[in-house]
Amino acid sequence: MRDAVEEFRAHDTEPYGVNQADAASHQAFIDELELPFDLLVDEGLHVARAYDALKPDRPSINRTVVVVGKDGRVIFRATGAPPPAEIIAAIAGAEDE
Repeated sequence: MRDAVEEFRAHDTEPYGVNQADAASHQAFIDELELPFDLLVDEGLHVARAYDALKPDRPSINRTVVVVGKDGRVIFRATGAPPPAEIIAAIAGAEDE
């Protein structure tokens, strides 16, 4: 995601990371990896629950990519780390609708 952020932005899409860790931990991670996007704190795992992104065996986030269109519709969802090209293809497909 980090290296493809400008491709996402070319499609008027802004990536965010979401995790239950605190803001200081997020900032350290952003600094360490030089991330060009924000990480949001999901205290209480409300966002993870809403997008079915919890690990089945414990209350923590399972890496999941979700793209929400401007109309609020989920246009892409995958667990793990799908290639950026796959995500961008889904965004481009939604733009064509």
